[in-house]
Amino acid sequence: MDKTVRKLRPSDYWRIGEHESWFQDMAAKGFHLKKMGLRFAHFVKGEPKKMRYRIDVTMKKKITPEKIEMYEDSGWDYVTGYQYFQVYSSPVEREAPELHTDPAEQSFTLRALDKKLVFIVVIVVVALLFIIGMMSAIWFLDGTPTFVLVDGFVVQQTIVSILIVYLAYISLQAAISIRALRKDLIEGKPINHHAPWKKHYRLNSVLAFLFTIVAGLSAIVPFGQLIKSDTQTLPEGNLDLPIVRLADVEQNPALVRGESYMIDDVDWGNRYRYNWSPIAPIQYESDENGVVPGKMWGDGSGEYSPSINTRVYLLRVPALADNLIADLIKRFNYEYSDDDFVEAKHADLDLLIVHEEDEIKEVFASKGKAVIYVRYYGYADINLVIENIVDKIKLITE
Repeated sequence: MDKTVRKLRPSDYWRIGEHESWFQDMAAKGFHLKKMGLRFAHFVKGEPKKMRYRIDVTMKKKITPEKIEMYEDSGWDYVTGYQYFQVYSSPVEREAPELHTDPAEQSFTLRALDKKLVFIVVIVVVALLFIIGMMSAIWFLDGTPTFVLVDGFVVQQTIVSILIVYLAYISLQAAISIRALRKDLIEGKPINHHAPWKKHYRLNSVLAFLFTIVAGLSAIVPFGQLIKSDTQTLPEGNLDLPIVRLADVEQNPALVRGESYMIDDVDWGNRYRYNWSPIAPIQYESDENGVVPGKMWGDGSGEYSPSINTRVYLLRVPALADNLIADLIKRFNYEYSDDDFVEAKHADLDLLIVHEEDEIKEVFASKGKAVIYVRYYGYADINLVIENIVDKIKLITE
């Protein structure tokens, strides 16, 4: 049985002369073309032989038996077809005449392909502009690109967008190349059937490898996020997680859990969520609210019901910490000016920014790779929030 050998095929299918030259060089090494797949060319291993290969362009999916027979009568055997290209071969000693002896006449075989590639470029460019606009809005509309990067929820879309940019580049390159080849043929310049192919082949091999890596990542990242993300009800007792608890800030034994709502057996007013992204492999977000029976808010609006929200990030790159804090301030600054967020000093923190107004206390802090943001609503002193943050940061940095 003939042994079939697969070789990574050049992706730039429009370089007709280079493909013909590649097939001929492979035949000289004993690899005779059998089939062109999506990523690989299939060769039958045999005796080295001097062969000529020619590629004919047609927009029809199948060529007629009459055309194959006509070429056979001229000394050319049909080998295989891929996309718009049909491959014929002939042993050198057969001295078969060229399929196309008049370059100007051969240029007509490229006219339909030329128009089709231009149409594809227009479609791809329009789609690309739409995607670029959409992704730009996600990344930059609210001015928090570091938060978007760290959160990781658009990583897959971004990778897919990069792949589409690459495909748009390939489509444009194909259209330009076929247009240039057609122009050369019209001017009487025949296709170079011995065009050097190794340089482009190596480049395409590297690009194909990178393309595979990027495509693989685009599949792994959302799968990893789906596997690792989880939301659960926050237990009332102590939890060995880097989350600032309401009881630790309030320090009131009369504090009880406040009313909330349940979805899928999760108390969404008292819950914590674990998430993962390639930039921040450890992320926590929690919400907790409580009530102190018999104690009233100072304005008489009801029972004292403090609440707390915590966001925790452990970054792979510590240099992102300051930018993440700046983005968190923008992202969750609903009504205050930038001047309301004041940088303070703490011996155990690299960066500390606080905001306090009436019952609202917000603290943004970082230490090395760890970043914590706490928004507390209640009467406790803000220093209690800060000291709890210092303790929680130690849990993930030591």
